[in-house]
Amino acid sequence: MNQTPHEQNPAIALPLPTHPVQRPAHLLSLTFHGLAPGPRLLVLGAVHGNEVCGAQAITALIEEFTRGERAIERGTVTFVPVTNPLAYQLKQRTGERNLNRNMAPSAIPQDFEDRIANVLCPLLDSHDVLLDLHSFHTGGAPFVMIGPSDNRGQLEPFAHAAEEMQLALHTGPHRIVEGWLETYARGVQRRAAAPATDASRRAQTLVTNPNYGVGTTEYMRARGGYGVTLECGQHDDPQAVGVARHAILQTLALLGLSPLPLVAEPADREILRLVDVTDREDANDTFIREWRSFDAVSAGEVIGRRQSGMPVKAPQDGFVVFPNPRAEVGQEWFYFAQKRA
Repeated sequence: MNQTPHEQNPAIALPLPTHPVQRPAHLLSLTFHGLAPGPRLLVLGAVHGNEVCGAQAITALIEEFTRGERAIERGTVTFVPVTNPLAYQLKQRTGERNLNRNMAPSAIPQDFEDRIANVLCPLLDSHDVLLDLHSFHTGGAPFVMIGPSDNRGQLEPFAHAAEEMQLALHTGPHRIVEGWLETYARGVQRRAAAPATDASRRAQTLVTNPNYGVGTTEYMRARGGYGVTLECGQHDDPQAVGVARHAILQTLALLGLSPLPLVAEPADREILRLVDVTDREDANDTFIREWRSFDAVSAGEVIGRRQSGMPVKAPQDGFVVFPNPRAEVGQEWFYFAQKRA
């Protein structure tokens, strides 16, 4: 990724708490309003509590804007450094459930994430563009996730594919991944047909809900906006903060919110499409080796083994994505992707 020397400087770290965890009572957001009209951008960090690179990059940039070292001249940008404060305090992916699934307001909240969604959804409603900053379990290069092509279908109707692709290209990574919600729909159908017997009633209700695949970007598209999920690198990779920082600054430049130079789009882009998701069925299901996101596999190659010893094989030539050796039973173990035809 091309970055200026200033963008490569380490971001100021958000201190992880050492005191006993208390249930958070609020969600912190900070908005900068330009004095000329323009788009409304929302930038999220730590939607998953152990994915802290976005929170660190956002915190450093908030300080720079506050000190007057940078300026928002048009439109507005709202920063939410820690979107799931309970998961962040616990230093783990979730608090009481995955915030980035079943994203919708709840008339009768059932858990902490429902209460966060009741605040977060109106924030998403009031913005035009979303940049959601994440990281992943295992090694691999950064990548960015986009939604569908323009369509009027039932699953995810959309009308801003061109703008979303342009945003994805300017976040930095050359690899772009699509097909998220369609893949989730297939996974939901399988879970509903064969529910995990040891899952809690609440968890099972969630993973078999047709809305299960809707996270921040899917909700944003459903409300008329657009957005991308940037996977900045492995959780502990120190370069992930720089990836997040670069993406924020380039998004501000692309949307014309801040007077910043716009770096050229990567010339060697690669577009992959998620085509399937495989769930972990038993705690003793294991991978045959330590997979990294986008490791290539050949048709028939063994990826893992079930508790029974039965091999789990690649259905075709493609790539392993989001391998999670610590996945909970009944939830996503890995995804399978192929190059866009």
